[in-house]
Amino acid sequence: MSTYPDVTRGRGPVVPGATGRRRIRVPRQRVVTTTTPVGREPQGIPRWQRRFSTAVALSDLTTITVVVSMCVLVGLTGFEAGDRARIASGLLAAALMAVALPLSRAWDGRVLGQGATEFVRLGRAVLLADVALAFGGLALMVQSAREWVFLLVPVTGLACLAMRFVLRKALHHQRRNGRGLTPVLAVGSEEAVADLVRRTRRDPYFGWEITGACTPTGRGTNGGLNVDGVRVVGDLDSVPNLARGAEHHVVAVCQAPGWGPARLHRLAWQLEGTNAELAVDPGLMEIAGPRMHITPVDGMPLLRLSHPRFTGVARILKTAMDRTVAGLLLLVAAPVFVGLALAVRLHDGGPVFFTQERVGTNGRTFRMIKFRSMCTDAEARLAALAHANDGAGPLFKMREDPRVTPVGRFLRKYSMDELPQLLNVLNGSMSLVGPRPPLPREVAGYADDARRRLLVRPGMTGLWQVSGRSTLTWEESVRLDLRYVENWSLALDFIIIWKTFGAVLRSRGAY
Repeated sequence: MSTYPDVTRGRGPVVPGATGRRRIRVPRQRVVTTTTPVGREPQGIPRWQRRFSTAVALSDLTTITVVVSMCVLVGLTGFEAGDRARIASGLLAAALMAVALPLSRAWDGRVLGQGATEFVRLGRAVLLADVALAFGGLALMVQSAREWVFLLVPVTGLACLAMRFVLRKALHHQRRNGRGLTPVLAVGSEEAVADLVRRTRRDPYFGWEITGACTPTGRGTNGGLNVDGVRVVGDLDSVPNLARGAEHHVVAVCQAPGWGPARLHRLAWQLEGTNAELAVDPGLMEIAGPRMHITPVDGMPLLRLSHPRFTGVARILKTAMDRTVAGLLLLVAAPVFVGLALAVRLHDGGPVFFTQERVGTNGRTFRMIKFRSMCTDAEARLAALAHANDGAGPLFKMREDPRVTPVGRFLRKYSMDELPQLLNVLNGSMSLVGPRPPLPREVAGYADDARRRLLVRPGMTGLWQVSGRSTLTWEESVRLDLRYVENWSLALDFIIIWKTFGAVLRSRGAY
């Protein structure tokens, strides 16, 4: 009869079955803890994030309480005071929304303050509460539940969304002043880290601040001590120890030689037990949203990219929306349109409109219409000003262009010279949102990637306008247009239109 050692208590050999069941001691995973000095922020969720999450939760609960109370007490639902069934429906609706919000993870600090995920989860919570209330009303045959289901619960959700938008703007104001930022350790080659640093600086509202970098050599650009102003704190082998400290709350892994799946997997294990999050750059082009899907194959997650869709129902809806909105805007802005036309005409007696050949969808050319903002011989004087070009790539731009008239300077500052492009939208040669309409000479110098901009109709506004306009480099302009082409959706169009108002009012990048 064979004997086995007792691995539970360190005793001598044990005969199987003599002492009944045995418990095998499994080594526990080592959890690394850190001691936080007095006065410093503890490792994990930053204080600002906890406060912001609390503020959002209190805002939602307060909004629900106020709206439901107004409906019940003031009688916005049209019922008489004392109708207990209707009052009970309102109280139940409030309770269901208060429960649905945490169930839908609508208060998760990681999604609050940026992106559309926050609003998607809020909408999911409202829908969940609405459906639960509808089934409850149907089951109990409560007629008064209908007005809450079809009107008051959606209105309450919109009120919560409005308050969240106000809080988001307050957070963005703090981030613009360098507060409310998440410290990030960037890992990768010098080029990949520099690209991530530039992107986070261009998008401060996202809330990332690169506070350290780890490169394969442990050195920065050209053997220096930093990458684009960010201090290099170690090489790739030092990432786990650095990530366990309290200084960084996110480890962002970019492309790096020798950094394969096995090493990344080990890093994920090593970060367990800490509160540092792991973010990984998949190394793909800027594709997100509905085109990106995760497909597991025998437990291995694969990123599956669907083809961009430039036809179908969504495209028909976009065309219908373009022409409808353009027609309505022309009617509403008709007095302004006439006033600006008179101002241009009376200034120097020249033509009101300036038309120029531009390249549209699939290389088809069209005549783009604008209010004339330059002197009548502007094209003839272009060659003499070529040496003073401030534009990027094939673009010609001058911050102080002597050809621009005083009236034209005002029009350009607030993008009012582009109002006649609504006529181009009406005839289908342009869209409200899309890539910038290029000149034929620009298209002649396009590389293959830039030519993808021509797959969709050019727009009056786009990511290029809400991201800096004339202050962008040529590469940044192409990247933004390609991002729009690859990820186009109606929701993205609405977001760009909303941001355009702010960009125009602030005259950002206009000259």
